[in-house]
Amino acid sequence: MADHVRGKRSAVTCRLKCADACLGPECNTSDNAHFRDIASAALTRRSLLGLGLAGAVGLVVGNAVGGGSGAAYAAKPGNAGLAFGAIDPVDRLVDEFTVPAGYRWSPIIRWGDPLFSSSPSLDFANQSADAQAGQFGYNNDYLDIIADPSGKTGVLVANHEYVNPNIMFPPTSDPAEKRRRGDIYKAAQGMSVVELRRDKAGDPWLYVVGGRRNRRITVETVFELTGPAAGSDLVKTAADPEGRWVKGTLGNCAGGTTPWGTVLSGEENFNGYFAWAADTAEQKRYSGTSTTSTETGWEAYDPRFDAHRAGSVNEPNRFGWIVEIDPNDPTSTPLKHTAMGRLKHEGANVIIAEDGRVVAYMGDDERNDYLYKFVSKGRYTAATSTGAKKKNQRLLSEGDLFVAKFTGNSPAGEITGGGAMPSDGLFDGAGQWLPLTRNGRSVVPGMTIEEVLVYTRRAADLVGATKMDRPEDVEPNPRTGKVYVALTNNSARGTSSPLDEANPISGNRFGHVIELTETAGQAGETFGWNILLLCGDPSKTAYTYFAGFPKELVSPISCPDNLAFDSEGNLWISTDGAPGTIGYNDGLFRVPLEGDQRGNVQQFLSVPREAETCGPVIHDREGLVFVAVQHPGENGSVAAQTSRFPDYGSAAPGAVAAPRPSVVQVWHD
Repeated sequence: MADHVRGKRSAVTCRLKCADACLGPECNTSDNAHFRDIASAALTRRSLLGLGLAGAVGLVVGNAVGGGSGAAYAAKPGNAGLAFGAIDPVDRLVDEFTVPAGYRWSPIIRWGDPLFSSSPSLDFANQSADAQAGQFGYNNDYLDIIADPSGKTGVLVANHEYVNPNIMFPPTSDPAEKRRRGDIYKAAQGMSVVELRRDKAGDPWLYVVGGRRNRRITVETVFELTGPAAGSDLVKTAADPEGRWVKGTLGNCAGGTTPWGTVLSGEENFNGYFAWAADTAEQKRYSGTSTTSTETGWEAYDPRFDAHRAGSVNEPNRFGWIVEIDPNDPTSTPLKHTAMGRLKHEGANVIIAEDGRVVAYMGDDERNDYLYKFVSKGRYTAATSTGAKKKNQRLLSEGDLFVAKFTGNSPAGEITGGGAMPSDGLFDGAGQWLPLTRNGRSVVPGMTIEEVLVYTRRAADLVGATKMDRPEDVEPNPRTGKVYVALTNNSARGTSSPLDEANPISGNRFGHVIELTETAGQAGETFGWNILLLCGDPSKTAYTYFAGFPKELVSPISCPDNLAFDSEGNLWISTDGAPGTIGYNDGLFRVPLEGDQRGNVQQFLSVPREAETCGPVIHDREGLVFVAVQHPGENGSVAAQTSRFPDYGSAAPGAVAAPRPSVVQVWHD
């Protein structure tokens, strides 16, 4: 990948995280239009730019909507807030975690920290699968901090997306050692639930070893399939002839917290875990080429990861779903919701519509793939009884699935690829949510309901969805109902993928953010859109745009990834890829969405060398910010480390002289 990496920090990420997806043929070879440039006057500028609350009247919002953006309790008076002076961007070779003046940081929990009283601390030189199964996992991505009503206890929930073998172990060619390590990789991925405590609301958190709710979910944990595709022939295997019980979850990237207190996780780059033929049009939409081996090596000894085997052909079809777990019940069976479609889910974020139905927004994180929405059949019950909770936990197993089609309102000749604004002064337009399923049935000609849900990408191709520049996190603003879409980058835009008004930059290395306004209610089928940010370093890139705010006053930002909101409705953006694009470490940024500060991007923190900023959680009423720091020092090796985050040579108990993915909290000094 070294000669192909553009818009990412490292070829290591491409190999381990997404199986060199950009190196092979593109999965999406459909000829769908890319935002046809048909003039549209469906919406006024006022309704699109946050100057009104169109589509948000009567909105019902849960306690925690996506990305940890709201606490599940009311913060006590006298909270600290989050006033700060923006930090300067940090050079990509600096191995530091940087916060604003007046703030401090510390890890809450690190890779290998024990979760149970029987679990050992991380022994970097002697790690085992049994030890890892009882320890905090690797490469934490999605994160939430869910406080109990007292504010003094709570749970931390994190995804563990993938592993970095090169900085976990020295090289080996011994087959027995490779298998031993493969079992450690299985135990290091999935999810963690960890109890937290503190003396009073507003204090930083400590995690609890042996907490009642502590749990590890791994590649061996059993999940229940729900929805119309459960039990279909497309998900049956020799090991599961019923097609209802799936072992494990893979590639868990972003997610969201529901109003009923469960956590959603997106299975993203699952394809790289399987050796499989990828010899049908449907399979090629998820893996462009046939493979016989994987980075983990699981296929050599675990038949379910060798999909060339007759009994395992459908095993890849059992991944790529939105999963749901109950962090308060460690005995509960996690769910995989087939009604929400199978794709490379970045995550799913839920808001309650005006009529009480649940609406979930989802991005498919691959270049030239799509933006989706799910609308439940049932309605949310706000009661806190056990019965109400169980009812709410089935809301995502039945409903209608939609994919987005956008229309620009400027002439095609004004979309030049260089970022020049159209004559009307905005990149904007209207759009439709195209149905893929209705009332439990397919509305895609030639495809059954089971086929639509298992081969969702193919279904979206057939209805004419709009190809996008890698949709990452998609978050509804809990204050306004507007929806924000992070499009991280697409270096092929303008070559293999044509320009259009919502993807207007040729070779889009720096990414952009779209603001979407539902115009027929949150569960409706029409929307308006405008580009909020065209990312980059304004001092070096002419086409950057920050919602009209003076670009010389903002912080440089590149490759937007995860999104969150604070209690005032400000957008927070974490980045993934800035080191390889603008030469700075990735970070976390605040962006006001209203008033004269709209678009004023300000950097709050910077993560260490070669790390990615993930899962931002903003508890601004307490003056607390949380992030997951993924793959620090990923370009190094055990013999030649490039990061020592987060312990940095400390001799404290549990410290390790090696890079460790960690969950970090930041607070006022």
